[in-house]
Amino acid sequence: MSEKMLVNGNEAVALAAIDCHVDLGCGYPGTPSSEILDEFARLGGSAEWAPNEKCALEVGIGTALANGRTLVTMKHVGLNVAADPFFTIAYSGTPGGVVVISADDPGMASSQNEQDNRRYAVSAGVPMFEPADSQECYDFLIEAFRLADTFRSPVLFRMTTRVCHSKCVLNRHGAGLAPRKAEFIKDPKSNVMVPAFAKLAHRRLRKDLGAMAELNEKGSWNKVIKSSTELGIITSGISYQHVREAAPEASVLKLGFTWPLPQKLIAEFVSSVKRCIVIDEGDNFLADNINAMGIKVEGKDQEFRFGELNVTRVRKLIAGDNTPEPPAAPGKPPQLCVGCPHRKTFEALRDLDCIVSGDIGCYTLGVMPPFNAIHSCVCMGASVTVGLGMRKMLPESEARKVVSVIGDSTFLHTGINGIVEMVYNRPATGHVVIILDNSITAMTGLQENPATGRKLDHTPAPAVSLEKIVEGIGVDNVDIIDTTAEHEKFKALLQERLSSNDTSVIIARRPCILAAVKAKSYEVKK
Repeated sequence: MSEKMLVNGNEAVALAAIDCHVDLGCGYPGTPSSEILDEFARLGGSAEWAPNEKCALEVGIGTALANGRTLVTMKHVGLNVAADPFFTIAYSGTPGGVVVISADDPGMASSQNEQDNRRYAVSAGVPMFEPADSQECYDFLIEAFRLADTFRSPVLFRMTTRVCHSKCVLNRHGAGLAPRKAEFIKDPKSNVMVPAFAKLAHRRLRKDLGAMAELNEKGSWNKVIKSSTELGIITSGISYQHVREAAPEASVLKLGFTWPLPQKLIAEFVSSVKRCIVIDEGDNFLADNINAMGIKVEGKDQEFRFGELNVTRVRKLIAGDNTPEPPAAPGKPPQLCVGCPHRKTFEALRDLDCIVSGDIGCYTLGVMPPFNAIHSCVCMGASVTVGLGMRKMLPESEARKVVSVIGDSTFLHTGINGIVEMVYNRPATGHVVIILDNSITAMTGLQENPATGRKLDHTPAPAVSLEKIVEGIGVDNVDIIDTTAEHEKFKALLQERLSSNDTSVIIARRPCILAAVKAKSYEVKK
């Protein structure tokens, strides 16, 4: 029986995963994708947070090799971390279906870039769906798993911030997929990508993409709205909603299965209108690929490649109005919480005039006043290695000021290799790394991580010891301190470590005040 409900895109994906009998959902929390696995677990699905996106995808691949159905979730930059297995699994495929959620962030609401991950579909050679609302999130995820079953191929499911977080009415019709039976069939030619086998797999991949393109010509995931013969618009994702409001008179081709593209359908639509413009967020992905087919369409001006689109911007785009847009109204700058345990750490780093290599997390806000205490930030885990590079280049007096700061979850994500680098290729002045251990993955919504002692659903789990990891790697000095309760002691310790030629890790341990309150509720439930 069908059921109508008001849900956002992330919740719709979780519902579809339940109705597809997904055997495992795994990922790494990252806005705007984080809620998918939380909701999947709440609905009764088996879900887990991996240390990083690469691990999540590889666990998903293993599940699918055992004939299971797997949903792997991450934000757009997370796919950079998972790219290695992503490209190879496109060749080998799996008997069980793998769908990879890439939640892109046009406008960089909570990200360090606004890369357009549709390029990954082309580069890796995998099919891709782009839903425009919650209903399509539900319907398309079912179709994505069905496609994965048919072709053994992983499927890229590209969502964006507005689709993830906007709510609309969903008809949960329950027309999902039957459960899969666990089994492993030894098939080295398909599953072991040595060159001899990979060459054959690459040919199969390209043949399958051709078959998928033919399938896409008649798929229900594409929608043609015939109206004006003067103006036609090709669009996808959330941009479809803006297009319908901005130009209700236009004929529209809304693409839902956006790689490989349905060339015949597009050519027929373009020939039916005098002017055809492509409107989508991010890169000129659709326009570039359609023009490459020899089908002439208009792309968007450079200015409209930045940030999210809206109705006003779409009207300007259609009109060819490239006049500068008014600056956005200034908002309140983000700040560390009043009771944040990181505040005293950054006060000390500021007061000691340190050169601070920062990382991704809520502690990145240490760059803001009144701390002004982070001087570089590249990507997850880069604080340690960027700091090492600074140490090796700067004169000794400056090198001794360099400190790397990294959070507990980020350290487990990609920071461990940096510690190995520090011990193996140590600078002449040594180095100091501060692990800001607030016992949670805070910025993305207080998710668990391997060091918290709790699983995704907050039930008990073995806690990975940060101090034992760094001690085992061979760091000279490992200190644990509460920088809030022992502020002056911390400053003295930091000065001592900076003045030596040792490799040092200081674990600044104090729970996030918000997470501490939640943790008590988990204990009560037990």
